[in-house]
Amino acid sequence: MLSRTAASLYWLGRYFERADFIARLVEATLRLDVLSSTPAGEAAWASALAVTYTDDAFRAAGNTGTDGRAVGRFLTVDASHPGSIVRVLDQARNNARATRTALTREAWTAINRAWLAFDGAPAADDTPATLALVDAVKNETRGFEGAVHRMLRNQTSWFIRLGQAVERADNTARLLDVKYHILLPEGELVGGVVDRDQWTTILQTVSAVTAYRWLYSDGLTPASVIDLLLSRTEMPRSLAAASEEVVDVLGLLARHTGRHGEADRMARARVARIARTRTGEVIVSGLHQHLQAFIRENAGLHAAIGRQFTFV
Repeated sequence: MLSRTAASLYWLGRYFERADFIARLVEATLRLDVLSSTPAGEAAWASALAVTYTDDAFRAAGNTGTDGRAVGRFLTVDASHPGSIVRVLDQARNNARATRTALTREAWTAINRAWLAFDGAPAADDTPATLALVDAVKNETRGFEGAVHRMLRNQTSWFIRLGQAVERADNTARLLDVKYHILLPEGELVGGVVDRDQWTTILQTVSAVTAYRWLYSDGLTPASVIDLLLSRTEMPRSLAAASEEVVDVLGLLARHTGRHGEADRMARARVARIARTRTGEVIVSGLHQHLQAFIRENAGLHAAIGRQFTFV
């Protein structure tokens, strides 16, 4: 496979995973703001911007405050910055077009339908319109993921899955980091109503509400949510599960391409380190520092993958 084709497939996986994450984040924040017994208001929307690294772009666009309607529009249909769903889907579709013959009809259809949902979409100035858009994205990303799993198990599907796993790890780490240090409004009690609603929002964003109830019987606690998303391999969006998937896919690619090197070593070392890590120790020693180190390491792994497969 040409390195250019491999790069397009890898980035297709990353961008489509990113679109799904932003859609889930917007939906969960909307529900927290509208349905919560104590509406989250500007704090929750400010956190959504921080998680997606779009807070500077939001202010640069002349926005003042963090009104939910303005942030929802900014993260969904605003094409003026690269962090909106519409721009992310556009990048995904461009990469898909570059590898169109390698994709199945079902995979291409899911990508194209997600993009068409935003092509000429209304401004999403109210909650129903925004929810309709994010629901469309979620439906098509689920369809795309199913199509990828039904594709021929070769380099095409493996590079897509590799991009998805790297992106998923980054998203979960940033979500946890922002919650722990930014999301809780000043003056609110840890364990209070707002705090509980916000931890529930995290679980909703990563589709883990039911999984949490299955695995933890002591009610909703921050330590258990952190444990679920750090180290439980049963949870697909946890750092442990995403890291294991990177190792697995790199192994498949190594056996079929003969390319084995720095990325494999980094990925295996990360899985071994996560297996030795205990959540309680991480919280005591500093969750923020742990997550920031993981995010930097994930970025380094991304760069190593590019070097190993000579992405252009």
